[in-house]
Amino acid sequence: MVELWPGGRFELYFRPDAPVGSRGSEGCRIQTFVPGTLLAFEWNAPPKFPTVRLRKTWVVVQFQALGLVATRVTLTHLGWGDGPEWEAAHQYFRRSWGVVLARLEHRFESGPFQWNPPGIGSGESRT
Repeated sequence: MVELWPGGRFELYFRPDAPVGSRGSEGCRIQTFVPGTLLAFEWNAPPKFPTVRLRKTWVVVQFQALGLVATRVTLTHLGWGDGPEWEAAHQYFRRSWGVVLARLEHRFESGPFQWNPPGIGSGESRT
């Protein structure tokens, strides 16, 4: 659920069948929204990083029009703490945001992207 106003919910469930508190970005909120320009929201780490997940970080996504058919998207992930778990979470997101942005680009260049592997929520069966 996304409520697109400051203070609105920003809850994306990656694992809706998981126990409460480990489904996705539960409890996160929109910080700022400027249509066509900027979206900032709280973000939590996966449950495997419990300390980081509790504290939350924040993400700022900026959009810059490049002519009529292209947009530059810049994602900045902020609010990092110190320590081994924080470093591991930071490395996790460095990899993850690259995948997310590549899929977003693919979506707008080539069409819809199938996020689920075959057989997992896609109506296809695995053999």
